[in-house]
Amino acid sequence: MLQTPIFWLRAWGWSGIEKFKLMSEEKENIQFELTDELLDDVKGLIESREDRELKKRLDEFHYADIAEILDELDLEEAIYIIKLLDSETTSDVIMELDEDNREKVLRNLSDKEIAEEIEELDTDDAADIIAELPEDRQQYVISQIEDEEHKAEIKELLAYDEDTAGGLMAKELVKVYETWTVAGCLRRIRGQAKEVTRVHSIYVVNKQEKLIGRLSLKDLIVAKSEQKIADIYISNVDYVNVNEEAEEVAKVMSKYDLEAIPVVDDNLVLLGRITIDDIVDVLKEEADKDYQLAAGITGDVDSDDSILDLTRARLPWLFLGLVGGVGAFLIMEGFQEAFNKYAVLFFFTPLIAAMAGNVGVQSSAIIVQGLANDDVKGSINGRLLKEMFLAALNGLILAVFLFLFVWFSKGEKSTALAISLSLVVVIIVAGLIGTFVPLFLDKRGIDPAIATGPFITTSNDIFGILIYFWIAKLILGI
Repeated sequence: MLQTPIFWLRAWGWSGIEKFKLMSEEKENIQFELTDELLDDVKGLIESREDRELKKRLDEFHYADIAEILDELDLEEAIYIIKLLDSETTSDVIMELDEDNREKVLRNLSDKEIAEEIEELDTDDAADIIAELPEDRQQYVISQIEDEEHKAEIKELLAYDEDTAGGLMAKELVKVYETWTVAGCLRRIRGQAKEVTRVHSIYVVNKQEKLIGRLSLKDLIVAKSEQKIADIYISNVDYVNVNEEAEEVAKVMSKYDLEAIPVVDDNLVLLGRITIDDIVDVLKEEADKDYQLAAGITGDVDSDDSILDLTRARLPWLFLGLVGGVGAFLIMEGFQEAFNKYAVLFFFTPLIAAMAGNVGVQSSAIIVQGLANDDVKGSINGRLLKEMFLAALNGLILAVFLFLFVWFSKGEKSTALAISLSLVVVIIVAGLIGTFVPLFLDKRGIDPAIATGPFITTSNDIFGILIYFWIAKLILGI
């Protein structure tokens, strides 16, 4: 683990005042707050064309902070800043922009200007930028890239599906051959490292370019100059296939706490590497998608999308809810005689439906989370049995309170028994449905996150109401 400057101050025994001063300075340097005053300052400098002062002001900020500022400016102002700053800075800024804003910015830059930005980016980010451009424009931008090697690597990455390891990987890495000596290896590493933003690992390949291991920096430093890399490399190395799905790559890196992982083809030829920042993006996108599915929204949408796009994303699940409501109405209509004789049953209908929906969502959420983390092991029967006992225990505890409430408030023991017993059965059934549905969907290759949304709530509402009135009719002899 990397230690902060404060850690080293503590180790060196600096005074409390000195530690506090440095801590305050560190906090000021790290934190960034986008205020109205800052935006007004930037807009004023743009309007007055005080380029030198504006550039000096923006140089104080991290590129991610500059991107945050640009997201709040209008398009003309954002373009002005991008053209003012050097490409080394703005290339990173463009990557951090909101996706919709980035699309607008790129649309207003020439092919040559985009190519200049791309030449400053790592190959994976460069390929992502080009992939966002219209197909008829991609080739024009690529043709403007002067670095032929960079151009060829970007073309290679564009050939892979964006949701695979190939679509995530970057070509920049540090690799050495097993036949090199330690002295020769160090010289060559210096040259390779210039092209790599952050060196996480040194990979070892053979003459056929096949990945055979990794190299410890410590072993490299302490080894004798004339030693061969073959004598000191570590053969145990984790890797992923270039066609592996992005989610599977994320699971591997998470399981083994990797900051980077090499990517190979079917013949184990080293092609590139995937770094943790790319995996964080994958996890965020997956979390956003699952959250929307759980809320009953299909498709990848956000608050800035058009009303038509948002309607298309929401309407299918809203329609499902409507169908579920009609189904509940038909069930209740079939028990009209029970309502006439025991009106109190009607007033507890929302409670039964709500408990069924809540328990179903709780059960499905736990299973979906377990599937996402690869923690769900064993047979489906075992999971269902465990959930049945858990739901039964929760149901009995809740039913006791409900029984006492109905009995003392209404003075009807048989009615209280019917309602509380229904609650137990409804909770058990809802728990089983909430467990079984996501497991079943996962087995069929369907995203189980669907099971935490309106689908599971609506189905449990219907089953809950049906079970409620059926048990009430059985006990009360209606």
